[in-house]
Amino acid sequence: MKQITAIALSGGIDSLTAAYILKQQGHSVIGIHFITGYETKAFRNHDNNLLKIPHTSSHENHQDLHFHNISDIADRLGIPVKIIDISAEFKTKIVDYFTQTYLSGKTPNPCLVCNPSIKFGTLLTCARKLGASRLATGHYAGISTDSMGRFHLLRGIDRKKDQSYFLAFMTQKQLARACFPLGKITKSNVKRLAKEKGLRPETKEESQDICFIKGNKYGDFLMQQQDFKPKPGDIVDVGGNILGRHNGLHLFTVGQRRGINCPASEPYYVVRIDISQNRLIVGLKKDLLSSRCRVSKINWIIEKPFSPLDVYTRVRYRHKAARSRLIPDDDFSATVTFNTPQSAITPGQGAVFYIDDEVIGGGWIDA
Repeated sequence: MKQITAIALSGGIDSLTAAYILKQQGHSVIGIHFITGYETKAFRNHDNNLLKIPHTSSHENHQDLHFHNISDIADRLGIPVKIIDISAEFKTKIVDYFTQTYLSGKTPNPCLVCNPSIKFGTLLTCARKLGASRLATGHYAGISTDSMGRFHLLRGIDRKKDQSYFLAFMTQKQLARACFPLGKITKSNVKRLAKEKGLRPETKEESQDICFIKGNKYGDFLMQQQDFKPKPGDIVDVGGNILGRHNGLHLFTVGQRRGINCPASEPYYVVRIDISQNRLIVGLKKDLLSSRCRVSKINWIIEKPFSPLDVYTRVRYRHKAARSRLIPDDDFSATVTFNTPQSAITPGQGAVFYIDDEVIGGGWIDA
């Protein structure tokens, strides 16, 4: 009897193509589409249950919906697709985290939390109940196993699309159940294959970093959350001089230029967010450079190191991994010193460590 592989299906080109590849490889495949509670349109499944789905078009006909009918995805792939409602878990684990992190004066990264807690947490549990031994996703990343049975997380071969950064908080148990069919294929080949096989995605847009904020600015979304109250305060330069007023620290992140509105001979950038005094600290571009940062709550994919390591560190998804020295402070925190100062290292974002093409771990930037 074939082992069953479940795949998280968003309706986008990546997950559709990943499902097709799994079928071609001989897997017995079931799809899982999950509802977060932050979708804005509706459709009906095979059981005629009304479900909410996202949309971006102002037109009301079915052709303009991202997910006009989940059965269409199932029919095209020739696999069963189950729909699960994870709205309660998504609100607690992702949206509340997002809100609380902004309230603490840091900048959240929901994808780093969602992959281990929702996709390879809630969704993997559902997949196991459906009889699947593994859960696949459309991430561009790879997994390998060594002779000792330990799993290793690798970059995808498409460097421009590589999403290993977002998977750095996965555990060994989760990696053992994970499958990334797109790890050894480029985005251009995914598009070509999808076109050849008629795998028309229901959603035309690339997935965005904050999937639950659709059409709104982050600040507008936060204002809608319970107990979230913005507090205006002073904008000061790195010397402590008051330059103006801000309408709430949640509207800013380190490295931001827009929205400061303080005229000067050179543009100001957000250098630091002082939550204790409700101050926005701004400076010139050179003031964004840092040679080190402290990282806490590290998830080690390799065995915990007890001595310094030479690594490459990414301090955000679009950051080019920089040569650095990782010095463990204790089991789950470390100080990272960069060979060359890096710009806009942001508290609340993930610092992910690489040796060659392997992700060895990742943690949260403190300061």
